[in-house]
Amino acid sequence: MSETHAHWRRCSSCKEPIGFETPYWVCNVSTCNRKRTGLVFCSVSCWDAHVPLLRHRESWAEERRSPTPAQWAAEQAADREKATRRSAPKPSRGGSRPSPRTAQSAAQTSAPRPAPQRRDPLPRDVLIVASKLKSYVRARSGMNTSDRVMDALSDRVRALCDEAIRKAERAERRTLLDRDFD
Repeated sequence: MSETHAHWRRCSSCKEPIGFETPYWVCNVSTCNRKRTGLVFCSVSCWDAHVPLLRHRESWAEERRSPTPAQWAAEQAADREKATRRSAPKPSRGGSRPSPRTAQSAAQTSAPRPAPQRRDPLPRDVLIVASKLKSYVRARSGMNTSDRVMDALSDRVRALCDEAIRKAERAERRTLLDRDFD
């Protein structure tokens, strides 16, 4: 399938098209330049608009030039080939028998994946920021807070998280959401 575009990409801020072989700007912060994020801006003012949203402490815009249509097509083809290689099944080494992993994954396509078995015990660290809690209690009531409160609250938070994990698993999700804590 061959797609031809009149522009290279769209500005991450104003969504205006950025043409081929034209200047554009990127943020110097590495998290904005990752392949999956890939923020590009049509002007310095569009770059400037994203800075307060992402809370950059020290950043600047770097000018770049967009690729030619031929360079862009070659890059897209290379990305598709890489994705195809990643998703292609690996050949088995033992003749015509499928590998145990392949047979196992084929049998478990509809079954939910079990939780990974942990060999190390769960961490028993304090999950509460003591200074924040103590300042809240003092501002709310004028009372002091014992250090042993942090362990008790951490146990409560663990119990809440365990219940939320069960809810997410029942919903066949791998991400906890705020509604799992209701």
